Amino acid sequence: MKHRTSLKDIAARLGVSIATVSRALRNSPEIGLEMQQRVKDLAKQLNYRPNPFARSLRREAPKIIGVVVPNLVTHFYSAVLDGIEEEATKQGYSIISANSHEDCVAEAKAVDNFIDMHVEGIIACLAQNTTDYSHFEEIADMGIPLVFFGRTCMSDKFSTVTANGDEAAQMATEHLIKTGSRRIAFIGGPNHLDMVKRRKHGYLEALREHRIPIDREVVICDKIDYDTALNNTLELLSRPNRPDAILAFNDIITFAAFAAIRQLKLNIPGDVALIGFSDDVHTEYVTPRMSVIADRSHQMGVESCRLLLKAIGGDTTVRKVIVPQKLVIRETSGKNIES
Repeated sequence: MKHRTSLKDIAARLGVSIATVSRALRNSPEIGLEMQQRVKDLAKQLNYRPNPFARSLRREAPKIIGVVVPNLVTHFYSAVLDGIEEEATKQGYSIISANSHEDCVAEAKAVDNFIDMHVEGIIACLAQNTTDYSHFEEIADMGIPLVFFGRTCMSDKFSTVTANGDEAAQMATEHLIKTGSRRIAFIGGPNHLDMVKRRKHGYLEALREHRIPIDREVVICDKIDYDTALNNTLELLSRPNRPDAILAFNDIITFAAFAAIRQLKLNIPGDVALIGFSDDVHTEYVTPRMSVIADRSHQMGVESCRLLLKAIGGDTTVRKVIVPQKLVIRETSGKNIES
C-alpha cells in the first residue's frame, strides 16, 4: 500500500518542524517566502493532499477532540471515554477515539492522524511499550493542547490526570497484612510505566512499615496481557513457598490471577487472598465477591476533558489532578475477618 504523505513526512525531508510546514502551506507571514516555496515544492513533488475529512470538519465547524487509549474493549478505558464524552458534549465538542492496542507504533500513527485532522486537542494514555516520546514532543512543539491520563510522560510539559495508586496500593497491602496474609505477591505491568512504579511503591512501603521482608521473587512485573498474567500466576502459585496473597495491578491481571487460583483449586481467601485494581462491575458478581481498589475511571475522563478544554481555551498552566481511589472490601481479601 502506498504511504499517504503527511505534514510529518515533509517536515522530516526538510529538517524543519511540522508546525513550520503547516504554517508555510497556509502562507503564514511567520515563515519566510523562500521556506514557503521550498515547502510547497516538496509538497507537490510528494503529492501531498490535505485531509479532505479534516477540511469538511472545519467547514461545518464541529469541535473535535482526539482520544488515544491502549485497549478500548476494557471497562476502564471505555469508562474513561464515557467521562470524556460526557464533559465534551456539555461544551459543544465531539470526540474521536483511537485504539493503540498497547502498541507504540499504532499510538504514534493515531497521534499523526489527529494532527492531520486538525483536532482541537488530544487526550492520551500511553501504550505499555511506549518508551520513545518523540511523537508527543512534536505535539508540544506545535502547541497542540494535550492531556495525559493514567499512564503519563513529559509531566513538565503536559497536564496529567492520575489516581493515588501509591496510597491505594499501600492501603490494600496493609489490609491484607492486618487480615492475616504475610507472603504477599505483587503482579504488575512493565516497570517503566509510571503507574506501575506508583502502585509497586505503595505495596513495598506497606511491607517496610510492617517489617515484612521484601522478597523480589514474588514481585512480578511483565506484559499487561491476560494469558501472560495467568501463566505468571500459575507459576508463582506452583512454587513450594507460594504467596498467601496477591495484589494485582489492573483488571486484566486481577481476573487472570483469580482464574489461576481457581484453576489450581486453591481456596480464596483461605489459601490465597486477592485484591486487584479494578472498577469493573463484574468484580461484585464473581464468587467469592472480589475485593478491589476501585478506579474512578469515569471521573478521570471528566477531569481529563476539563483540563484539555482549559488548554484549548488558552490556559498554558501545567496541572496535575489526582483522582482518589477507594478500597472496597468484599470476600477475597481477608483470611481472619470476623463475620
